Amino acid sequence: MSQERRYSFEFFPTKTDAGHEKLMSVARQLASYNPDFFSCTYGAGGSTRDRTLNTVLQLDGEIQVPTAPHLSCVGDSAEDLRNLLKLYQSNGIQRIVALRGDLPSGMGMASGEMRYANELVEFIRRETGDHFHIEIAAYPEMHPQARNFEDDLANFVRKARAGADSAITQYFFNADSYFYFVERVRQMGVDIPIVPGIMPITNYSKLARFSDACGAEIPRWIRKQLEAYADDMESIQAFGEQVISQMCERLLAGGAPGLHFYTLNQAEPSLAIWHNLKLSN
Repeated sequence: MSQERRYSFEFFPTKTDAGHEKLMSVARQLASYNPDFFSCTYGAGGSTRDRTLNTVLQLDGEIQVPTAPHLSCVGDSAEDLRNLLKLYQSNGIQRIVALRGDLPSGMGMASGEMRYANELVEFIRRETGDHFHIEIAAYPEMHPQARNFEDDLANFVRKARAGADSAITQYFFNADSYFYFVERVRQMGVDIPIVPGIMPITNYSKLARFSDACGAEIPRWIRKQLEAYADDMESIQAFGEQVISQMCERLLAGGAPGLHFYTLNQAEPSLAIWHNLKLSN
């Protein structure tokens, strides 16, 4: 396990048995690199609650890598959340990623008893004391629903002060946005570790669609080069691997406290970057 820096891999719960088997196979492969933890996402409005729960318990229990479930407050009652926390606690889970969560399509405004992630962080602390290491989300390029960047910084500070231990960022492709965000929140008195979230580039059309939705900017020079490759997947992946590896080198050299890989349930794209960085296993 890394001592000074921490490295982690994120999965999403699958809808099919075949998808789940593949996820577990990928997790076994990544486990051999001794990551500090895995994390597992939670669908909009808690829509994957049971699948997230089962995946987390299997990753933690069978694959034996500490696994952090995502927990969101939108669409869940305090009682639902209290029961989930008890279940995770009784199964030895020690880390949670606390999020506001996405609204399910068609839900106009936040439902549930809590509307913001800082309320969820406070609730977890109230219910479980210091049992869980709480991660929160950071948005170097601003949350897509924030009114402006200053508001978003204030939201992050509020979440951190509610009792968070560390943060994981939304993915980005511009290291300067990460360094600027960290500098700003440090000036505001927040000193928790902020780990960059890393998205390998493997498929341009999917990446462009996803990035537009979540507010992650693809720099024009990267976009233009990826467009030029059209359907040449091999060139897209080789270029993506080079670009992300170089960005990760710069992040680590600049003091980032680790890396969190958004695997999309695949091993090779993240491992290619891992090997380029010569990270130990």
